[in-house]
Amino acid sequence: MPIRILIADDHGLIRAGLCALLESVPEIDVVGEAADGMSVLQRSTELKPDIVLMDVNMPGLGGIETTRRL
Repeated sequence: MPIRILIADDHGLIRAGLCALLESVPEIDVVGEAADGMSVLQRSTELKPDIVLMDVNMPGLGGIETTRRL
């Protein structure tokens, strides 16, 4: 069973690079992306990832506060 990952970063290029890198690993399944903390909370509820790979500095709700709320 692959590890399900949600990638959270406000920079699209960073998200795309991380997705490409992680999707090259057979044991990993990137299930979604988010550009801000509120989207992370919503997507986490919907997608139920095993891991959220989160940027600390995002607009609005930052990564640290988002992690607390998760």
